[in-house]
Amino acid sequence: MIEGWRCAVCSATVGIDEPLVWQCPNRTVDDLHHVLHLLATGDDAPPIDDPNPFVRYGPRLAWWTFAGRHGMTVDERIDMTRAVAAGFSVTPLGRSATLSDELGVELWVKDETRQLAGSQKGRHLISILLHLRAAERLGIITDRRPLAIASCGNAAMAAATLAHAVGWPIEVFVPTWMDEAFGRRLDELGAVTHVCPRLDTDPPGDPAMHRFRAAVAAGSIPFSVQGPENAWCLDGGRTMGWELADQAHHAGVTLDRVVVQVGGGAFAASVGSGLGPKVRLDTVQAEGCAPLASAWERARHVAAPAERWTEIMRPWPDPSSSADGILDDETYDWLADFAVMRASGGRPLVASEADVNRAHQLAIAAGFDVSVTGAAGLAGVISDRASLRRHERVAVVMSGASRA
Repeated sequence: MIEGWRCAVCSATVGIDEPLVWQCPNRTVDDLHHVLHLLATGDDAPPIDDPNPFVRYGPRLAWWTFAGRHGMTVDERIDMTRAVAAGFSVTPLGRSATLSDELGVELWVKDETRQLAGSQKGRHLISILLHLRAAERLGIITDRRPLAIASCGNAAMAAATLAHAVGWPIEVFVPTWMDEAFGRRLDELGAVTHVCPRLDTDPPGDPAMHRFRAAVAAGSIPFSVQGPENAWCLDGGRTMGWELADQAHHAGVTLDRVVVQVGGGAFAASVGSGLGPKVRLDTVQAEGCAPLASAWERARHVAAPAERWTEIMRPWPDPSSSADGILDDETYDWLADFAVMRASGGRPLVASEADVNRAHQLAIAAGFDVSVTGAAGLAGVISDRASLRRHERVAVVMSGASRA
């Protein structure tokens, strides 16, 4: 049962019955370094027998508890989930004989390219949207302020797809190097796209994120896959970890390790939170943008890294990689990533650009319709082959369908 939120930095708490709480109450324009994490008590509720993961694991989710505290019945919550989260599915997990033979380990693949909008990003966003729709139904929201997101990849596409499905206005803040064809797809979904060049007056960091934060300050709703911007994104993402655990159990398989690609960090944090500490979770970034690994090294002898956010998590100066969907110059959810890696005995990996491209080639050859970014978890396995045991069972998530 989810009881509420606690800031991982200042320990401020917020009850789960409070509506529209996106960020730590102590966060300010001058002090952005706060993030709310979920407070859970007791054992996980048993799953509901349903192919939609947001129905299946609904009773474990924060929005479900919020709605129940405000009087929505179980049937009403299921009906709302079926309406708002239509199109989501439990994605397959299977052993890839091709990749296992190639890499010399037992390689299992969860294929999120078959998920709504082609990646796992919608899992993070749908929990925000379910909370909004519940608040709307309860009369807490009476007008639809625009949703806002900073992204030019899978997160933007998932956000625009979900917003379009429920008729909610959305603004997408993108970098100057966004692909034109991708921008046209956002236009077709009704998104208002803002290209964000770097200004001389900008502080360090992503200019699209700066413009996004300005829009939120002006009243837009943060429809974000970064926990510090909207903590609700860390709720629905946990369904990936629960699915992995259940699918491995039903297959009679004990996973030894999961390797997850990291951009902003919510993906790995959510998988680790749902999967639990018994399975080692390693993260991977490309050598051209590896702020998490750098922060891990800086925090090695620091007792309370959350109190030294600015010192430890520094913006990467010039992000570059063909895995362009993980070029976040900061790992925004680094504290949650640290927590799941430390609990499970994992660590950050850094893949060479050669390994990033080889992973994509191998994934395509093995039959996965995946982008370079989406196959980056496999790049982590390739980069760490020297430490892998021959019969180790390793899982990766292919997330991000090819744009070709």
